[in-house]
Amino acid sequence: MSPARNRVTPMGDIEAIPLRCAWTGNRGIVHSGREIVRFHAGDLWITCALDFRGRWHEQWQPHHYTFLYFYDEAISFAAGHRPCAECRRDRYKAYRDAWAAGLCVEVPSAKLMNRQLHGERILRGTHRRRLHRLPWAELPDGAFVLLDTSPTIVIGDQLTAWTREGYRARRARPMHGTADVITPPSSVAALRAGYPAQIDPSARA
Repeated sequence: MSPARNRVTPMGDIEAIPLRCAWTGNRGIVHSGREIVRFHAGDLWITCALDFRGRWHEQWQPHHYTFLYFYDEAISFAAGHRPCAECRRDRYKAYRDAWAAGLCVEVPSAKLMNRQLHGERILRGTHRRRLHRLPWAELPDGAFVLLDTSPTIVIGDQLTAWTREGYRARRARPMHGTADVITPPSSVAALRAGYPAQIDPSARA
């Protein structure tokens, strides 16, 4: 059976790729029948646990948000999502607190985070991704950059390319100059402040 179009790439695109995923989530109702018909349905983009209190929902139900899937949490951050406040309450609080610490602001509301992330992930009035120029030396583990057109994750002094088959080639991380960063700056700040994003072990292999 061909994979369904419900996997999210680091660039935030929704594609049909066969990767098994660690997280689900949504950005509203973006399907009609079994087809993805829009990029998002608002500024609430969250990442959820695959299992929560034994709940089960069938995919592609009418009038129900569209289930999307993420290979790991770092990819969900790059795509512009944040932890769900219900099924991942502890992680939501940790992310919110790290956001405040990393940006040197008061602890934000969910609405403020949604609005700020939305402005950071796509260009207003379009579906085009925003990239952000940030110094290589300031990028924390788990941040994604665009390198030679490939989404690539930062881990220590290494970079690992993401592909539609998973993480692959590694190379040394530059320590000078600036990078084209995919992960929204607010999530980069949360990672820098110590939020421990889940990263698939293959990225470090």
